[in-house]
Amino acid sequence: MMNDAIFTKQRLINLAIILTAIWFTWFAQVTFDEYTVRIINNVAIFVILAVSYNLINGVTGQLSLEPNGFVAVGAYVTAILTLDADAMLYQFDLEDPAQWVLALQADFAWALLFAGIVSALLALALSFPVFRVRGDYLAIVTLGFGFIIKILAINNPHITNGSLGLNDIPEFSNLYWTGGIAIFAVLAILNIIYSKYGRAMKAVRDDEDAATAMGVNTFKTKTLAFCTSAFFEGVGGGLLAALLTSISPDLFTFLLTFQLLIIIILGGLGSTTGAILGTVFVMAGLEWMRFLDEPMNIFGFQTEGTPGMRMVVFSLILIIVMLFAREGVMGKKELFDLKWFKKKKADK
Repeated sequence: MMNDAIFTKQRLINLAIILTAIWFTWFAQVTFDEYTVRIINNVAIFVILAVSYNLINGVTGQLSLEPNGFVAVGAYVTAILTLDADAMLYQFDLEDPAQWVLALQADFAWALLFAGIVSALLALALSFPVFRVRGDYLAIVTLGFGFIIKILAINNPHITNGSLGLNDIPEFSNLYWTGGIAIFAVLAILNIIYSKYGRAMKAVRDDEDAATAMGVNTFKTKTLAFCTSAFFEGVGGGLLAALLTSISPDLFTFLLTFQLLIIIILGGLGSTTGAILGTVFVMAGLEWMRFLDEPMNIFGFQTEGTPGMRMVVFSLILIIVMLFAREGVMGKKELFDLKWFKKKKADK
């Protein structure tokens, strides 16, 4: 009886959180001004990227530095599928676009799905050479993937318009898309973490040799996490392209991966809730602190604006947080507990 009461309470809390997130998505889209909505859109996209990156890096414990590559793939796939032929012919200056590129057309929803699938298939192909190594070597191998994607984008102007990138991408991304997919991504990844596959991922993270000895197929487990992570990173890239309406190879450098790494470490490696909190803190916090770059009146003293001051303050906050919370804000804990979904099925 006590366990049933606890599970019922968890169900109600989780349902309330999900409904609140859905309500906030609708409320923000119809109420907030354009600038605020754009910031929330950006936060929602980075929530997708952070929780998916956390699955391979935090939950499975594989130091992978590839997100910028898969985000770039998703962004270019979505852009090519949603740009019409006339827009491509107008903006391709280095070389004429390939005929098969001009023939590709799809609705935004299908373009996002295709972006995720292409990224996941690339991850599947990449997993065979990548997971032959571990630790720092894995980081170096996956880091190279991002550079390869950037070089391919620059040197194939008949597909990507080279270093000039793609412009005038239809602006499909709004909070219904970004917020809705962010909620779906969080729920999907939490369900994976609480499934038997999630337990296998944690076993690989804690001790890969012991997991192998216990019968866990470590390659299959790591590949599942890698492909799932790549799928959502590709979808996130597509949403980013449709939000910015302009992409180029310089947008998807290692700095993007480094930013995601800061987010998940700050929130707590292995915690999906921590990845969400870290995203809000980094992405929304940096925007909120813009006032630090402007002239201020402090107790009657007028100060001149100092460009970059917000980055100094932000870096100090990061140092303080990491000194006093070395496992991140959440550590490996979660606010969500989706085990009750499985309990509900068992009751039936």
